[in-house]
This record gives sequence, structure tokens and C-alpha cells, in this order.
Amino acid sequence: METLETQQIDKSQWREITDADYEKAETDLLREALKRSYKERFLMATRLYKIQQTMKRAKIIRQPYTLNK
Repeated sequence: METLETQQIDKSQWREITDADYEKAETDLLREALKRSYKERFLMATRLYKIQQTMKRAKIIRQPYTLNK
């Protein structure tokens, strides 16, 4: 059976591992972004802008489901 001290050590080690993983993932994403050309960046930005505009204008209407039509 584990003691409280070993459980706390495991939690602190886990935090360090996950923090390191997040930092590595972040730097990997930045490196990938820098490899893209200006045209690819522009196309991605315009696509995201169009999606954002569509979502902004969207209306969610709930209609109860009925079998009678």
C-alpha cells in the first residue's frame, strides 16, 4: 500500500511531465506554423474567418419531433 508521501511525489512528477509535454507540443506547433508559406497562412486565416462569420449569423431553432406530417 502506498503512503501519502509517495502519492504526493507521484502527483508532482506527473505535473512536471505534463507541463513538459505541453511545452513541447507548443514549440512543435510553432515550428510547423513557421514552415508554412504566406499563402498557406492566408488561406487558413480566410477559412477561419469565413467559419467565424457563418457561426456568428447562425440561429439555432428547436422544433419538437413529431411523427405526424
